[in-house]
Amino acid sequence: MDIKAILELLRFVSKSDLTEVIVEEGEFRLTIRRGLSGAAPTAVITPVAPPTAAPLLSPSVPVAPAAPPAPSTPEPPKEEKPASPKKVEYIRSPMVGTFYRRPGPDKEPYVKVGDIIEKGQVVCIIEAMKLFNEIQAEVSGRVVRILVEDAQPVEYDQPLFEIEPLE
Repeated sequence: MDIKAILELLRFVSKSDLTEVIVEEGEFRLTIRRGLSGAAPTAVITPVAPPTAAPLLSPSVPVAPAAPPAPSTPEPPKEEKPASPKKVEYIRSPMVGTFYRRPGPDKEPYVKVGDIIEKGQVVCIIEAMKLFNEIQAEVSGRVVRILVEDAQPVEYDQPLFEIEPLE
């Protein structure tokens, strides 16, 4: 689904009596909700299947998978710690955008360090092209580290959370 189709859906919902529209197409799910007060609709895109090599929504944003990340981007540790036999996994950004830990400025964060998360649980939001995309955990486990600061720009496939899988 391209951005023109999404914008057309947003216009349709804003002019109709509908409060929510859900569209599943290919590898993503688009949810458009309008508040009770008739406020402008918002859209949330969540992956239905694990993302492939392309971002879910960015036909106009070039993605160079071979390009190295910016120097300020946190990288997962490259050295294996011999004293720590624990396996870690990473929740990575499925798109380019702005990372948010909480659903709103006055709300609690989705997850904190030490929290136990389940597969499919929303762990953050990434804003891309004025759309807020809920990012769901692809693994269950304990949050070991949060690798990105709130409201920081993120790149495609950038590690966001370090997770210790529960056995």
